[in-house]
Amino acid sequence: MHERATSVEGVRRTNLGAVLRLVHHEGARSRAVITAETGLNRSTVSDLVATLVGAGLVEERDPDPTRRVGRPSPIVAPSEDVVAIAINPEVDALEVGAVTLGGRVRARTRESVGMAVEDVVAAVARIVDGWRSGALRGCRMVGGGAAVPGLVRASDGVVRLAPHLGWRDEDIASRLAEATGLRFLIGNDASLGARAERLFGAARDHADVIYLNGGASGIGGGLVLHGMAIGGAEGYAGEWGQSRPGILLEADRRTTQGVLEDEVNRGRLLDAVGLPSADDAALARALAEATDGEVTGEIQRQRRILSAALANAVNALNPSVIVLGGFLAILHEHDPEGLLDLVRDQALSAPTERLEIRAAALGADRLLIGAAEAAFEPLLADPLA
Repeated sequence: MHERATSVEGVRRTNLGAVLRLVHHEGARSRAVITAETGLNRSTVSDLVATLVGAGLVEERDPDPTRRVGRPSPIVAPSEDVVAIAINPEVDALEVGAVTLGGRVRARTRESVGMAVEDVVAAVARIVDGWRSGALRGCRMVGGGAAVPGLVRASDGVVRLAPHLGWRDEDIASRLAEATGLRFLIGNDASLGARAERLFGAARDHADVIYLNGGASGIGGGLVLHGMAIGGAEGYAGEWGQSRPGILLEADRRTTQGVLEDEVNRGRLLDAVGLPSADDAALARALAEATDGEVTGEIQRQRRILSAALANAVNALNPSVIVLGGFLAILHEHDPEGLLDLVRDQALSAPTERLEIRAAALGADRLLIGAAEAAFEPLLADPLA
């Protein structure tokens, strides 16, 4: 009897997670739609929704008044008072956000702090404490996630190496948990960005995705095949920036033994427009407004080298879409069709017949949303834990 009761409770918790995950990833929907999409019966869905409402995880709204046929069904939406704290430490700034169930960035701040782990942890603790008594007062913080530009071991979240931050073998999750009282999950920034774009952004209608993120620390990436994120044996897959670039024109080369991120580089774009630093929006504006031929030449040089790397990836992995984030999205938006043509010119024809290249749809939110998704995962797996 005890085993059966435990099994029944386990099934119920699984179903609760399925309903919560559905409205979190797909948005508000009626009970009737949830019934159809989950395959559960109507009374079961009613009970599950009532439980999630009681737990403060979802809310019910009045049904659509334009629906005039049949019995109206209440709308179930994820609660925006349930948030995960997301952080992205970079060489130029620390970004901290609060992301709601449903994937909306409710609060954010960007600060210049020291790159040492203790500086980042102290800043995050201070920001979270301020939000608890201010902008997020009354909200439920379910945990935190960190999108780190470096190698993160999948088994325990230890940052093995984040060279631009100067981090090596850092258990930052434990230090953040101690400082904030929240459980933190750590991941590679680009892998988490890929997850966000797959769930909420430019790749949500694709199962085979290559994602490349261009940030101040270089170029990282994520890979989704048949709908499954591919992390490799220890979680270190996706370091596209460390690949050796194919440079057809010797005049395009800027380093003798450099890797892709040495040639396709955010700092070189900033130098071209004469900016010491800038966020992606400011950099995009400066590049768009520049009339200097040297600026245009640098953009075209980086696009040529990037296209060769993308062609190699297409030949090896046959994605249906490539999503580019950060400064790589800026390079893409300069001439989207032209970049796709450059890739097609260097790749096998068959894998590029249906290929799309898209800019990251989530923009500056992509890494925060990805980090928050890691933090939400335990809640989505068992909403009553």
